[in-house]
Amino acid sequence: MLLQQLINGLTLGGVYAIIAIGYTMVYGILELINFAHGEIYMLGAYLAIIFLGLFTAMGLTATSLPLALILTAILTIIFCSAYGFTMEKVAYKPLRNAPRLSPLISAIGVSIFLQNYVMLTQGATDKAFPQRFGEAGFQFMNVNVTYLQAMIILVSGLLMFFLHLFIHKTRMGKAMRATAQDKTMAALVGINVDSIISVTFIIGAGLAAVAGIMVASYYGLVNCFIGYIAGIKAFTAAVLGGIGNIPGAMLGGIILGLVESTGAAYISSEYKDAYAFIILIVILLIKPSGILGKTTEEKV
Repeated sequence: MLLQQLINGLTLGGVYAIIAIGYTMVYGILELINFAHGEIYMLGAYLAIIFLGLFTAMGLTATSLPLALILTAILTIIFCSAYGFTMEKVAYKPLRNAPRLSPLISAIGVSIFLQNYVMLTQGATDKAFPQRFGEAGFQFMNVNVTYLQAMIILVSGLLMFFLHLFIHKTRMGKAMRATAQDKTMAALVGINVDSIISVTFIIGAGLAAVAGIMVASYYGLVNCFIGYIAGIKAFTAAVLGGIGNIPGAMLGGIILGLVESTGAAYISSEYKDAYAFIILIVILLIKPSGILGKTTEEKV
């Protein structure tokens, strides 16, 4: 049973980690908590249902299900990235030099707007994701692992691995790290800070879209409120690992998923949402900067 819960926890933790990365990337560069990030994830889930439903109506899923799924993923990522880019330009860029409370309030406003936008256009009732995977799977160390769980764990791991390579090995990644360290000096050496910030939002929104597709396919039902709950948990994961630290966000997401899964199995499933926050409080009491966060000394 423990191994089964670990598999379930890794599946859930991979989703949390991907969403948390978007939080921590934006915070690392702008020192802004993008509370609307959870709604991008929610939009990803809805768009996946819409596009896959469209391809089903066109008969593409009956002809080639893998092609339909790939096209659904690509279109969902493109649309969510466009939402992320637009959100940064409209809600955050005009407030870049404003007091810190202003962009925070703007982020909450965008979150409420997107939630109600989806509610008005798609309805407040749950929407079902076309079940194309079923419960088929395989045995691993006497544990049942569905193909969907294996795919979620694999895709999450690959996304985190390639993002790590992108941040540390590419020219754009180095520019992002320079901008996070000091925006003024980055601009002085020729880095287009506005473009870097836009790219950061686009990448974060794309990752949130992938997480939305995973959750829609895993649970089969979505509604306009899932972005709030997942956003709070992903933010918790980012703080748990060390806000602004990408490996920390990955680790925090995995820990969060494992704690929820094992807590629900061995203690009570009614309080599964509380376990993560209990762990967060304990970690912050012991190490306020998070597990992988660096403690900064205040200069006088």
